[in-house]
Amino acid sequence: MIGYLEGTLLKKDDDSILLLANQVGYEVLLPAIVMESLNTKEIGEKISLYVYFHQTERQPKPVLIGFNLEIEKDFFKHFISVEAIGPLKAVKALDSPISDIARAIENRDVSRLKMLKGIGARMAQKIIATLEGKMDRFVLTKKNETGALLEDFASQVLEVLVSQLGHKPLEAKQLVTSAMGRNSSISTAEDLFDEIYRGERT
Repeated sequence: MIGYLEGTLLKKDDDSILLLANQVGYEVLLPAIVMESLNTKEIGEKISLYVYFHQTERQPKPVLIGFNLEIEKDFFKHFISVEAIGPLKAVKALDSPISDIARAIENRDVSRLKMLKGIGARMAQKIIATLEGKMDRFVLTKKNETGALLEDFASQVLEVLVSQLGHKPLEAKQLVTSAMGRNSSISTAEDLFDEIYRGERT
């Protein structure tokens, strides 16, 4: 099974690319959030993707779906666990940052989820019912200047808040989520701590 590909970009279409790896051309579907990150890539450049491999009896033709980072692939696997959301539907729906979608799920924000391509009110409610309470690590992701997702610094701050400063896990998650919501430019643990305590003083 293919889980990762590294090679040369041969072709770009609206929702897929052709990637040459080890003298084999792989057609890889990309969600909009991933395709957007390749806008600056030129034909002939080297790229790497984490790959979700999909093949079933009903879908005998193998489908490869690509992601920049493993956490995006992990989110995708959660997303397709929702009844009636298959991989191809999920590829079209993921047109917003995964942190925004995860936050909407945890906040039970049906109207926000309905903004995703192909997702109606009933499907949004199914997504919430299936995934609510499982999205914490995805809510805490954000992008840096290069478009890469940052997660580690938020996890480190959570650990310090709970293990060293005595906060309860749920309280710590709320502090971190609120701070990152107030200040979208946070990109280090130090910045995050500053914003948390600035919020507590106001």
